[in-house]
Amino acid sequence: MVGNDVIKELNTFLKGQYMGIHAYEHLLQNLEDMDVKKQFQRIQQEHKLHAQKVAERIQNLGGVPVDDEGVMGSIQSFFSQFTTPDTTEEIIKKALKGEDYYGIHLSGEIVKGDLDTKSQNIVDEILAEDHKHVEFLNKLLHNT
Repeated sequence: MVGNDVIKELNTFLKGQYMGIHAYEHLLQNLEDMDVKKQFQRIQQEHKLHAQKVAERIQNLGGVPVDDEGVMGSIQSFFSQFTTPDTTEEIIKKALKGEDYYGIHLSGEIVKGDLDTKSQNIVDEILAEDHKHVEFLNKLLHNT
């Protein structure tokens, strides 16, 4: 059986996925460009699928997955709703920063070297998709 450390790390990673889902929720509220809005909704749905994969892995390891971003994430989410940009360009930049710094950099550091092979493969797949989100958002930003 995999230790509680793996479950704990996966739950921390899962909280980050929930933070991403909620961040997109706030950004979507201010987006008026329907094409960009549809793309943000697609990315948000992919984050929901990522959260589902991680939650299933935690359950398969005998753990109980968290079901939200936790207290600190809730506080951050609360304050971010007051700092959501108004323009499409600024909203894309905020999403880009979230995907790149929080989604890839911090999430990757959280679980670095602390997971079993199967869990690490799931996280690596998610981070690879997050890299695709960053590439897409960069292209979107340069086309606005």
